[in-house]
Amino acid sequence: MKEYIFPTRIVKFENASNVEHLLKKVPLQIGTSDTEYAVFEKNSYVILDYGTELCGGIKVIVPSCDKNAKIRIRFGESVTETCSTLGGEQNATNDHSLRDFEVALPTCCSQTNFGDTAFRFVRIDFSEKTLIKCIAAENHILKRKPVYTYEGKDELIKKIFDTAKRTIDLCASSGYMWDGAKRDRLVWIGDMHPQMLAITTLYGASPEFERSMVFAKKQTPLPNWINGYPMYSMWWITNVADYYKKTGRKEFTRRQISYVEGIVDLMLSCVKENGELNYPSYYVDWPTSNTPDELHGVRAINVMAAKNAIMLLGEFNKDTSKANELLNRLQKQQIAPASSKSALGLKFFATDLTEQDKQNLVAYGAKGITCFMSYYILKAVASFDKQMAINMLKEYFGAMLSKGATTFWEDFSIDWVEGSSTIDDFPKENEKDIHGDFGGYCYKGFRHSLCHGWSAGIIQFIKEECE
Repeated sequence: MKEYIFPTRIVKFENASNVEHLLKKVPLQIGTSDTEYAVFEKNSYVILDYGTELCGGIKVIVPSCDKNAKIRIRFGESVTETCSTLGGEQNATNDHSLRDFEVALPTCCSQTNFGDTAFRFVRIDFSEKTLIKCIAAENHILKRKPVYTYEGKDELIKKIFDTAKRTIDLCASSGYMWDGAKRDRLVWIGDMHPQMLAITTLYGASPEFERSMVFAKKQTPLPNWINGYPMYSMWWITNVADYYKKTGRKEFTRRQISYVEGIVDLMLSCVKENGELNYPSYYVDWPTSNTPDELHGVRAINVMAAKNAIMLLGEFNKDTSKANELLNRLQKQQIAPASSKSALGLKFFATDLTEQDKQNLVAYGAKGITCFMSYYILKAVASFDKQMAINMLKEYFGAMLSKGATTFWEDFSIDWVEGSSTIDDFPKENEKDIHGDFGGYCYKGFRHSLCHGWSAGIIQFIKEECE
């Protein structure tokens, strides 16, 4: 649905007057007799805070402005992102959604919508004198009656749940399951499993999930790998299987079975009889890429997909012999102990954990958790120490909240916390910018998404372990 949100705070402004007027909830209609407005002189600016992460743009209502007036609009998921320039050391981008651009204004009585991205803050720079009646945000968010809401008494877990819910509600607002509301407005099947867990826990069957799965299948005729990654085709099987287990959507699932069979054939062609893997590429997540733990995680994803294929094919009275042969080959080589929590979280869903695995999972508390793998890691820990898993949940996601998160991020490390700013202010002297100075791989600096659907998988963990 679409909703309009007024700013809650003026972060900063220069060369302007009556700027507090922009916080008033006024009619979203230009009038011929409007008498109150904010006045922006030539070469002025304002930074607005809308209080929480949004997905959409802004409606700018202008009674009048000087001839040739232009405005530069910069949306930001943090205050500092709104003051960034594209490129540079902190890697600000317009990737996937336009968030930094210049537009001309009509000279009088205009109301115009600008932008379509994810943001909490907006900076507008004015080239000429301009009168502004209001700058309201147009937010697109999934609004559906939930079938599950956390009713526990732990206030921090309640805040974590609500923040994860807002994350998935924004990332599913387009009718598809986007990876990120600002950046990665894509249907990444390998990243969708925790999103599926979140949205089905909240709402049951999801047309957004089903539409995304069919979209990916149609874009990937066999024998191609979904999104170009063999592991993502395996995740597609696991998505179908777990969605069926959670929702009972039999007809939707039936229509996917022939594609499941095709992926099993592909996997068999890449797993040797002795269990050795021979895929064209390997990928679990960024932190394990090109490390020994990557292959441990890949093998776990293979085993999960094979087991889920056997379940699905059996459920719909299809031949399971190839899927059984695939699993038999895979199990000829055991998944070795891993050091990374990501690989160990996946291993838990494929086979038994060793005592060394358990020690590695809890070592250093929340250090080593990632947003993407948080559900799997915490479930693995809960299998042998439920309270430790809950403590790690609160430590990791509570730290993100302490930095101003109103939705959960593409990635976050406990190591970023000490000596860094919050997203709702400028860094103080000797502080690191929590948004612009951190991140790795494809999410360095301001390219880092602060509303990423995969971080919402903890919703199912909260239901399973925290009530």
